[in-house]
Amino acid sequence: MQIAMTDFALKNWDPEKAGTRINGITPADLVAAANAKGGPLVDGYAPFCKHLFLENATDTRCGFARITEDNRHLLRSGYVARRDGERAVLERWFEGLEAPRANWLDVILYSHAQLLAEARDYAEEQSVPDCDWGIVSIIGTLDPVEPPMPPITQMRNALGRAEGGSGVPLDVAAYDRAVAFWDNHAAVR
Repeated sequence: MQIAMTDFALKNWDPEKAGTRINGITPADLVAAANAKGGPLVDGYAPFCKHLFLENATDTRCGFARITEDNRHLLRSGYVARRDGERAVLERWFEGLEAPRANWLDVILYSHAQLLAEARDYAEEQSVPDCDWGIVSIIGTLDPVEPPMPPITQMRNALGRAEGGSGVPLDVAAYDRAVAFWDNHAAVR
């Protein structure tokens, strides 16, 4: 099994993006660690999506934090598009909050076939690496468990690839679990 980094996942090294910002390891070294571990892969929200949990040996912090009365004043919101050509959606995040150090890195993988399908919609900006699985995102977590996909991400996915999603229909039960989680948590910038 060969794992590679996608250009889309490099957002995890961008200090201006909300969510997990990888510190203390290069993209190439993270790919090497993922390939060295190799498995087991955990099923994701669709057959083309898997998760690989790596113990965090860096100072990378969690990509999200619980909302409390003490930090609620640090919440911000705005309309954000992850890349040109996507619809901007309303997101919420913390600014000025230091999240706890992540114990695990949830490496989110898409199959090569899915990467090719999505690249057809963004051909001018998205090359597909030669791999079995491509890293599309990394989430710092406290436990080796996938946090619920944010409701807005599920909605974007349901809109289809032309709108920046994956084309997977909305799963109402997964959506409701995500609302329960994200009502009490927010991404950290």
